[in-house]
Amino acid sequence: MIGLNTAAIYILQTIGSLYLLIIMLRFILQLVRADFYNPLSQFAVKATQPLLKPMRRIVPSLFGLDMSSLLLAIIVQLLLMGLTLLLAYGTTGNPLQLLIWSLIGVTALFLKIFFYALIISVILSWVAPGSHNPGAELINQICDPFLAPFRRILPNLGGLDISPILAFMALKLIDMLVINNLAAMTAMPEILRLLV
Repeated sequence: MIGLNTAAIYILQTIGSLYLLIIMLRFILQLVRADFYNPLSQFAVKATQPLLKPMRRIVPSLFGLDMSSLLLAIIVQLLLMGLTLLLAYGTTGNPLQLLIWSLIGVTALFLKIFFYALIISVILSWVAPGSHNPGAELINQICDPFLAPFRRILPNLGGLDISPILAFMALKLIDMLVINNLAAMTAMPEILRLLV
């Protein structure tokens, strides 16, 4: 029976995390004003539209931010964590604590998307600079607004862009000092830390 629970948790976390990633990508793509007609943007829109369409009637956008996508991400993270705890321990625990863990998880995923987008961007700048592939264009649209403040701080080094190094450091520091400490302070179970 323990093996079945472990397998169920693995399947739940894999499928749930994948859908959560698509929801957060939709939020980020709208946040950075990425090309709506990019095929990957269209995939994110179509994959999340069934759940977001009814939510958009209730949840308004604030300051140009798609709050319905963000709320859906928090709800999916909450359900994912609650079901994981239910399968692992037979209880979901305190709902308020579960909500806090969900907020931490969504924030951590937000940072990870930028982290991995930066890695892909750096690799693409070496392998295929100036590529017009829809995926490469989308990665650049995600990374450019995030890298802009670092590019303003750093001097021009004659074509060598070291702003991703500072961005990696900033993301890693936020993860180490904020996300990990919040997870520890709120006593997040180890099984949920896999989702963060």
